[in-house]
Amino acid sequence: MSLFGKVVLWLHIGFAIFAIGPLTAVTSSVPRYIRSRDVSVLRYLQRATRIFGVLTLGVFATGLVLGGDKLGAPYLSASMTLFVVALALMVFIERDEGAAIRALTNENPKDDAKVQVGRIAAMGGIAAVIWLVILFLMVFFDPTL
Repeated sequence: MSLFGKVVLWLHIGFAIFAIGPLTAVTSSVPRYIRSRDVSVLRYLQRATRIFGVLTLGVFATGLVLGGDKLGAPYLSASMTLFVVALALMVFIERDEGAAIRALTNENPKDDAKVQVGRIAAMGGIAAVIWLVILFLMVFFDPTL
């Protein structure tokens, strides 16, 4: 592997560790703060979801560069498809975080954002499993490893 390839691989792994890991942690902690009605923390977590969600695009971009001429391989096609699905889930999670913040800040005491708690927990869990499936595909099916 060339020096360029090693640098891109290093960036790919770095983005995965420092973007996908925190994104998963943030989305898994959101339901707890919705239940406790802590709007200031929820605003922070929504911003963190947005920032780390954008940073995960670095994983995708460096993966495309690393894939090069192997992008047609079934494990890479499946990984890229799963990545897009997980990223779409993050968009929905961020939207539901905003809806929960609006529900908790309105004047209606009955609106406790229970719907958003369930959806965020479910979508966050599915996204975490998707990240693990992608990791499995990369480790066990990449012939260069």
